[in-house]
Amino acid sequence: MAEGPIPDSNALRQQVDEAFACADYARAHALLTQLWQLRPDASTAAYLVGRFEKLRGHIALAPCRLAILRSFTVEPAIGLLRAMAFAAGIDLEVHLGDFNTYFQEMLDAASTLYAFRPDVVILAVQACDIVPDLWTGFADLDAAGVQAAKDRTAATYRQIIETFRSRCPAHIILHSLQIPSAPALGVLDATAEHGQSAAFRQINDELAHLARAHKNVYLFDYDRLIARRGEAAWSDPRKWLTARLPIAAGELVHLARAWMRFLHPITGKVCKALVVDLDNTLWGGVIGEDGLEGIKLDEAYPGAAFQAVQRTMLDLYRRGIILAICSKNNPAEALEAIAQHRGMLLRPEHFAAVRINWNDKATNLREIAGELNIGIDSLAFMDDNPVERTWVREQLPEVTVLELPADPMGFAPALRDSPVFERLAISEEDRERGRMYAEQRQRAELQATAGSLEDFYRSLQMSVEIALVTPATLARTAQLTQKTNQFNLTTKRYTEQQIAELSAAPGGRVYNVRVADRFGDNGLVGVVITRQVNEDCEVDTFLLSCRVIGRTVETAILAIVAQEAAKAGAKTLGGWFVPSKKNAPAKDFYRQHALTSTREKDGATWWQLPLPAAALVCPAWIDLRMSPGETK
Repeated sequence: MAEGPIPDSNALRQQVDEAFACADYARAHALLTQLWQLRPDASTAAYLVGRFEKLRGHIALAPCRLAILRSFTVEPAIGLLRAMAFAAGIDLEVHLGDFNTYFQEMLDAASTLYAFRPDVVILAVQACDIVPDLWTGFADLDAAGVQAAKDRTAATYRQIIETFRSRCPAHIILHSLQIPSAPALGVLDATAEHGQSAAFRQINDELAHLARAHKNVYLFDYDRLIARRGEAAWSDPRKWLTARLPIAAGELVHLARAWMRFLHPITGKVCKALVVDLDNTLWGGVIGEDGLEGIKLDEAYPGAAFQAVQRTMLDLYRRGIILAICSKNNPAEALEAIAQHRGMLLRPEHFAAVRINWNDKATNLREIAGELNIGIDSLAFMDDNPVERTWVREQLPEVTVLELPADPMGFAPALRDSPVFERLAISEEDRERGRMYAEQRQRAELQATAGSLEDFYRSLQMSVEIALVTPATLARTAQLTQKTNQFNLTTKRYTEQQIAELSAAPGGRVYNVRVADRFGDNGLVGVVITRQVNEDCEVDTFLLSCRVIGRTVETAILAIVAQEAAKAGAKTLGGWFVPSKKNAPAKDFYRQHALTSTREKDGATWWQLPLPAAALVCPAWIDLRMSPGETK
């Protein structure tokens, strides 16, 4: 395995200061992130938070207002959490509720919780606090008493969630309840009809049901985290009695990490693609030296470590993560191994882009991002060689570089533990994304052989279906507003609940766009939100997935939106273009479609078009359909 320099925290701190001195803020951010990966403790957290305060205004940070409501002391975890958030590009402002007042804060409309206007709320309640009779007094209860305690607890959570949701659209993260490791009935508890462990599992099942029944409510499996870490290591009974802190000091970082797994997808700080090396990363050994039969990739050690990596990558692939290869290798030998080695779980069709050559990996990563039509900051890079990781960090600080241990047995856990691949909802489009990118390669090959651009468009046999949002498409619609950056005229982010409210508002319409062609169905790839007041129709949101931009689909969509607005009595159609770091592909969209700019505000430009717009028509090579029942 390739060896490289072992990073040193003091050296990294010196490099951070040098980067600040040179005003190289992107490099400073990358170095701070690497420092946190190397030494995630309270001392490093304090240093990181202090340095990141100096980065405000110099790097893009996603704002997030987090409220933590708790029944136990969590203060020592806040600094760790803010450091992790900063390293992830999240500017986290934390409101900490008073000790054990979570119930009052969520029910009182005048509480500091609602005044804070949170984006996210974590409800961290211990089992011994919310249901003490089941936790410490279980042996004194009969079956009816156990059932009453379960019902009462479920009703409490239901009341809290429903009251809060009626007042605030913020995301809610519920802690599951810890299951006692030493139940009152001893070994009999596992088979008892009304055992203590079963009672808590049933409450947790009810919490999962409540989360599924409400938009933007999620269940954090706190009990599983404790089990994973080991209760003996997790708990600190003395601290609990003296400071109401039940968690050992060394375990607090793991609680913060668990919270971050939710904050990453909520704030959009996720990666769309995983780009991997081959030798000693996807398989053991070097294909150019060991040959097809010599590389390690089977169910025995050490090959099993690399199969575990591939199995994890398959899980990510089915979650909607794009896979790509970036390897310094002989292409013929490497591709032969991927296609033919009996131990390979991943095959050529799983990879949306391949760069197997002797170019430097930063250059290859830029090309991969361009081929996939996604931002550099949407890439995660996995390589066993610390020298290559360091090079990519220095050349492309926007890329998420996964830190790997020296032992390949730790590669798969490191990959699974990375929060940049977390998703809070998985749509059918996500599950099919890998197939769609394979089809995209076929389109590119067709375009290369087409006589003209119009010939190419006609040969695609495109069909576009537009329909109003439904409960079935609500999650995907919200997901697109949260993730789409390049062709997004205003880059407004919406939750499912907010999408539902926009759709139900007087004069409001939320359109979904589906696109298919001769190579396959691209799925739901576009969203348009309009708001009509009297004779003026405003385009609040107009976005399209990078998979279908540049094929005149956007023209077809604007044409039908204009027609629908005119049918509803509008005399003008207008919308803002709000520039961002990533939406340059949409900059001239309104200008190219005959809209006129009439005013500017804070860098944004207002564009307007009189209706009806006879010149704005669907291209002849697109079969455009409005779904039945498209009007309100």
